[in-house]
Order: sequence, then structure tokens, then C-alpha cells
Amino acid sequence: MPQVVRPRFAVLHGTHPAAPLPQRFRSLADRAAVEVLHRAARVLVASLPVLTDRLVEALYEQEPGYRAAIDSDRAEVWQEVHHSLRHNVGSLIQPREFRDAAHRTSRWIGEIRAEQGVPLDAVLHAFRMGGAMVWQDLVDETARRDPDDVRLLVHVAADVWNFVDEHCGIVADAYRQAERRLSWRRENQQRLMVAALLDGTARIADVGEAAAMLGLPEQGRYAVLAVASVRSGGPQQPAPARPRVTLPTALPPDAAPAAGPDGPPYAAPATPLWHTGPDAEFAILRLTGEPGDPGELHAIADALDAPAGTRAGIGSAVDGLAALGDARRLAETALRACPAAGGTVVLDEHLPDALVVSSPALGSALADRVLGPLDRLDPSDRDVILETLTAWLDADGSAQRAGARLYCHRNTVLNRLRRFEQLTGRCLTRPRDAVEVSLALAARRLLGA
Repeated sequence: MPQVVRPRFAVLHGTHPAAPLPQRFRSLADRAAVEVLHRAARVLVASLPVLTDRLVEALYEQEPGYRAAIDSDRAEVWQEVHHSLRHNVGSLIQPREFRDAAHRTSRWIGEIRAEQGVPLDAVLHAFRMGGAMVWQDLVDETARRDPDDVRLLVHVAADVWNFVDEHCGIVADAYRQAERRLSWRRENQQRLMVAALLDGTARIADVGEAAAMLGLPEQGRYAVLAVASVRSGGPQQPAPARPRVTLPTALPPDAAPAAGPDGPPYAAPATPLWHTGPDAEFAILRLTGEPGDPGELHAIADALDAPAGTRAGIGSAVDGLAALGDARRLAETALRACPAAGGTVVLDEHLPDALVVSSPALGSALADRVLGPLDRLDPSDRDVILETLTAWLDADGSAQRAGARLYCHRNTVLNRLRRFEQLTGRCLTRPRDAVEVSLALAARRLLGA
């Protein structure tokens, strides 16, 4: 304990401000106090095993944070306490020889207790309990040998407790550093595990460990959200910022779904786990609604608060963590089916578009075969026909409603549709032709074919 001796000798050499009492009287008192302290400390060193037993028992009874560690390995805790007491009590007698060893011991205790998950408050309380027990034994031993010498210990009391505070600081600093390392290690392990699950490269044997690490049920229902910025002619780039997502969960099975504008019948569950991919951000969404209920994915899409210029795709639901690789691929398909200007697509509601973007080469070939004849027209004329065709399909084949959307007469719509049929050789009343036209329009819109 360097503080016990060094401040007192500093007074002898005049490096501290002069005390109110005569300098000679103060110095003699300090020297006598240090001698009394050394005598009592030597007795404590000789009885360290007994002192260690008492401290371990006191920790077990008074500090719940240490109880589990003592129950798990009492001998290991005993050795730790004995090691610490030996160096710290030794510092009372030979501060220079024991200072570094005492510091190393305190740092080691802080690190090991952080790794074991013992609360920092419990570790600091244990150190202060040890300091109090050592001080009481010093006083008791001095009183037993010569009661008149007890008054001299007052001169070193502040230094003893400064020593305890110093080592509490060392322990706390080591504990927090170890905690940061452990946190980084856990986060890194989580990132690697999430990446493996989303890539579909996680081993089946590791899925149970992944479930425990991530706090997710191994056999739960999941979907994946993919987020990227608006395409700008080149490869799509990750979104500039992750959107804020309020995830919904299902009501209890016996509760009726809410209806109307009050919102979907869901409440928010855990925060999604994010993973940064080369082209997009991905979030694992835990689903708690009934299987086959489309409302949950719609509720997630409605709750998605994405910044402007963001494209988001929500894949279909899958069963189990082991299927997250499939869920990611479905989310990427939904992302490719997003409008170029941005927006959110729930894959289950855009399956024809998903078919097109899943095979861009075939989609482009279909668009060229069905719509290629229109490219010989003037661009403005071609765009009018395509716009009319799209509006008519969106209106479920109603020329009246399509005309209302385009601000033109229904006969104008019909005339444009007949012209399309003449140019392409397609018949819009033939189901197969209608399907091909619809897919070709989707390919041109999504792929720029």
C-alpha cells in the first residue's frame, strides 16, 4: 500500500504544506503510526487463511452477486480472495515490493469477474468489505497488543481507505475494459451468425446455438426485409440510412382482429436484427401472427418508416431459422420488383412481377417479343399506347374506368387497344395473350426492357 507510507514521509521532507501542529510532533506521530500499522499487518499476514475464510463467508452471506460464483467453485474464489489479501496486506508493510503485484491482482479480478458476469457493484462491494475487514483486524490486533496505540492508527486511516478506493478504481476500469471486449466479441459473433443464416451457409448443427445467441426461437416464423436506395442507372446502392421499423405481432388467438383505421391487429415485438450486404440492408423479422395470415406482412409494410428515395422488399414468410437463406432470397426478389422511384413491395402481392425479375433474360425476351413492334412507332405515340394498355389492365379490363384515369373517352381507350392488337398481333380477350402482355409490361417497367 504505497499511499500508507509515501504521504507521511513526504511530510518529513517538507513537500506537503505545513500542518498547524509543530512539524517535529507531527513527524514523530506519523512514524509511530506507521510502526504500529506494520506490527499489526505482520500478524494479519501470518493469519491470512483465517482472514480469507471469514471474508469468503461474509461475501456469501452479504453479497448475492458472489453467491453463484462461490457455489460454483468455492476453492477458486477462496484462492482469488487469498491472493488479493496477500498482496494488499503486504502493501501495508512493503509498499514498493507489492504495489505492482497488487495492481495486477486487482486488474485480473476485475477482468475475470466481468467475464463471469458478476455485477460490477458486487465486485466493488467485495473490495470494500475486504478493506473494512482488514482495517477492523488491524484495529483489533493493535488494541490487543497495546490499547494506547489504537489512537495512532488515526494518522494512517485516510491512507488505508485511499488505498481501498484506488484499487476499486483499478477494478472498475479493468471490469469495464473487459466488458467492452466481451461486448465487441458478442456483437461480432452475432454479426457472423446473422450473416451465415442469411447467406444460407449456417450448419444445421449450429442453428440451436444461433437461436440462443440471438434470442430467437429456432422453429419460429420469419420474413426478411431488404432495403436499398433508388436505382440510378448503375448497381443499386445500400440505403443511405436504415428505416425505422415498428414491427407488429399478433393478438392472442382468442382476440378478434381490429378493423377500420385504428390500425392492424398487431403489437410491436423485438427489434429486428440488421445485416449489411453488398447491395442492400437486410433485417430479420420475427413473425408471430397466424400462418397464412397476409395481414402481418402488410402491417409491417405499413409500419415501415423509410426515408425518401428508398426501395424496400418484404419476402414471404418461412418456418425456422434454418430457412432464413431462402427468406433473404425472397426479400431480394421483392426488392428487385420495387418501382424504380422507390416504395415498398410485399412479395406475396407481386408474384407476377417476381417471376419477371427472377429471370431478367427471359423477361427481356418476352418484352421484346410482345412489345417490340411498338418500338417502330414515334416514342410519344408508343408511350400513349403503353400507358393506355397499363391503365386498362389496372382497371380490370374496364375501358370506362381506364378512360377516367386517363381523362379521355372510353372509345378512345378502345381505339388505342385495337391499334395495339393490330401492331402486335395479340388479342387482349384471349387469356394467354393477356397474361403475356401483362408480364411483358412488367418486364419493361422493372427491367427497362
